[in-house]
Amino acid sequence: MRPSYREPYPITGAGVAVGALVAFAWLLLFGLVGGGVAGYAWWTLLAGGLAWLAAAVLVRHGDRGVATGVAIVTAGCWSIAAAIVAMRWAQTGDWPLW
Repeated sequence: MRPSYREPYPITGAGVAVGALVAFAWLLLFGLVGGGVAGYAWWTLLAGGLAWLAAAVLVRHGDRGVATGVAIVTAGCWSIAAAIVAMRWAQTGDWPLW
C-alpha cells in the first residue's frame, strides 16, 4: 500500500472570502482617509503593505486561505490606485504623488 498525503490545513473558499472581505474593508477605510489622489495612493500603499505583512504572518502561522484572500484583494486595490495615479498624471502632465 502506498502512503497518501493530505493537506493538514486545506484552503477553503470561505477562508478566501473572509480574507478578501476584511482586506477590502481595511483598504477602503485607509483609502477614505486620504484627501485627493495623492493621499488616496499613499494611504492605499501603506494599508496594502500592512495587509501583506499580516498575510505573510497568516501563511506561516495561521489560515492560508485568509492570507490568499488578503493578498488577492490587496493586489487588486494597488492596481486600482496605480491606474488612478496614471490617469491623473496623463490628464495633468504633473506627477501627482509628490
